[in-house]
Amino acid sequence: MTWRELATAAGQVPPESTQQAVGYPALFLLVALGALVPVIPTGALVSSAAVVAFHHQAPYGVLLVFGVSALAAFTGDMALYWLGHRGVRSRGGSRWLETLRGRATPERLEQAQTRLDEHGVLVLVLSRLVPAGRIPVMLACLLARMPLRRFARGDAPACLAWAATYSLIGILGGTLFSEPWKGVAMAVGLALAVSAGPPLWRRVRPKQ
Repeated sequence: MTWRELATAAGQVPPESTQQAVGYPALFLLVALGALVPVIPTGALVSSAAVVAFHHQAPYGVLLVFGVSALAAFTGDMALYWLGHRGVRSRGGSRWLETLRGRATPERLEQAQTRLDEHGVLVLVLSRLVPAGRIPVMLACLLARMPLRRFARGDAPACLAWAATYSLIGILGGTLFSEPWKGVAMAVGLALAVSAGPPLWRRVRPKQ
């Protein structure tokens, strides 16, 4: 087979197949990594992926974005909780446990511990939907020495609710704009506002 025939054969591969082969694994890795190291705006990432899927692969692509995102978030949460759990059981603690402590203010941790005592693992569902609520609740679960299996039972529906919320934001962006890039821009802006708006407001509002 000549080089031209090879190029022709490669050109017959549908672009959607290549995008799926690369895009969904990349989405999984980025969301899972974002759960471990909060430097990736995972909510905006999920919303953007949902916009693209809405325009090119609806409805199955959107469902796949939802499923991949929920599974990745759950995987990242479980990995982080497992690492923190090892620190709780160790006499000297661990770097991951100290990192979690540094990312939760004493006030937020106290609130999380109170809600955990009152509502149990149900508080995990809301913790992923409330901006900056995931880490304090996770730390409260660690300090309460909640078993990994019990944490998983509460975290699974929390990740499903989180993925559904940001997927719906992406669907909204895809519905309002016929051009995908406009929907992505709108979804990213809305997702960032949802995730960063309340914490920013708490910092700038005057203390009473």
